[in-house]
Formats: sequence, structure tokens, C-alpha cells
Amino acid sequence: MATLLQKRPENIEGNFYVDSSCIDCDTCRWVAPEVYNRQADQSAVYHQPATEKEELRAMQALLACPTASIGTVDKPTKIKQAQQTFPLLLEDNVYYCGYHSAASYGAASYLIQRTEGNILIDSPRFAAPLVKQIEKMGGIKYMYLTHQDDVADHQKFQQHFNCDRILHQDDIQPATEAVEIKLTGYEPVELTPDIQIIPVPGHSKGHTVLLYQHKFLFTGDHLAWSPYLEQLYAFRRFCWYSWSEQLKSMEKLANYTFEWVLPGHGRRYQGDVATVKQQMQLCISWMKQQ
Repeated sequence: MATLLQKRPENIEGNFYVDSSCIDCDTCRWVAPEVYNRQADQSAVYHQPATEKEELRAMQALLACPTASIGTVDKPTKIKQAQQTFPLLLEDNVYYCGYHSAASYGAASYLIQRTEGNILIDSPRFAAPLVKQIEKMGGIKYMYLTHQDDVADHQKFQQHFNCDRILHQDDIQPATEAVEIKLTGYEPVELTPDIQIIPVPGHSKGHTVLLYQHKFLFTGDHLAWSPYLEQLYAFRRFCWYSWSEQLKSMEKLANYTFEWVLPGHGRRYQGDVATVKQQMQLCISWMKQQ
């Protein structure tokens, strides 16, 4: 829980602040970029909310923060309103869950709402307000885990919703031994007619991505947008298995069609099909130079 005693001096004076427990995961900076930025290797408030919209986004970032490093000087009066916005609709029937978990170093999680059964992608915190909202939306049929790093509270979600968890065999760890569906091999798997799971070894040996309706690509830690490079890229410093294999996986992925890149870590990206294909080639060219 954020405390004024640990409030970072970089914060501008006002109600919202970030304290020194921040792990620099970037969550608040892309949830509410008009309020939070990066200063001295951690997040800070550089602009206090001036409108109701900015205040809501600042509060959404507070709820999303995996380490509860964001606080308010005054008792928050609109926290329930912010809680009710999660899962937050992105487009069509795809939602961003918020409530990042410190156990996955602040990775983002998403929900696909489907009449055939909802799919939770990677694990957010098992937070009561989020759980209640997911219950209202129809629960969870599948909990798809992109790789071994972003599993967080998967056991709590499985026990509560009785959902089937999906993870590649090569990324099974002691904490995920009981996963119901273990993927094998390196060929794409058709989960449903509109959902493909594509193996992309590299960041980890068993990393996979999920393609929904040839529009939404849930990429875990394989692919994300870099605001510094201003292009799609991969995490060279955090490649735990094989950079050369990740490059091969990226080249294979470039043959698919999609418009959204929805990562666990890193920032999401949206563009038309042609632009995304151009971005994938930029990513591949950049990877070859690393």
C-alpha cells in the first residue's frame, strides 16, 4: 500500500502520487500517460488530473498497479467507479483486465467474451472487484497462459471458475503441473474455428501466442510496441531461451494477419493489416541487428 512517508520527491504536488515501492513496470504510464511518466528509473505523477476523465484514468492506473505503489492524499471517492470499468472494453468483445500482479512483474491480462465461453488470457490479480465483474460477464471457460512467467493467480481463478487452463508442455513448472490442457509440439493448434494458438519459442521454450478472428494477437512477452524505438520489437535483454529461435518464430508469425498486438509486457499496438505487416518486417530487421 502506497504511503506518504515513501512518496517520491519527483511527484508534482497534488492528490495523486507514486511512492518508492514502484518497480518501474510501466503500467501506470500507458494506462494514464497524461498523469504519470518515468523519472529517475521509476514512475511519478507529472500532471495532476484536471478533468473527470483524467481522474478516472489516474484511478484505473492506481487499481492496475501491481505493487500498490500509487496513492492519494485524500480518501479516494471514485474508486468504486473505477473498479466497475474493469474489464475495460478495447474493441468488439475484447477487454483489458487491469489489476496487474506483482507475481508476473506487472504483466497485462485480457478477456475475450464469447457466447461459447469466455477466455482469460494470462493471469491478473485475483481481486474481488474484478472477479465479480467477470462473473457478471459469464465467467471463464478457458484460462490461456502464453508462457511460464505470467501465470500469477492462475490456481485461484481455476478453483473459482472451474476453467480449463492451457499452457505449453515446455513451460510447465511445479506451480503449473496441474494445468488441464498441455500443448505439445510446434505446429499451430486450432482451439476453436476462430482461435489459433501459435507456438513461438524464444522468450521461453514453450511460449505461444493466441490469434483471435485474425484480428487480435495476444503476444505475452514475444512481441510488443516500443515507445522508444517507435516500432514493434522483442525483448532482447529478457530472452530466457534463444534469441535465434525467437527470430525464427517472429518470421513465422509475420505470415499471419492481425490488427492488434496485445502483449503481457510492453505496450499494445493497433494498425491496419498493411501497416502491421510493415511493422513486423521492421521488427525482424531490428532483431537481426541485435
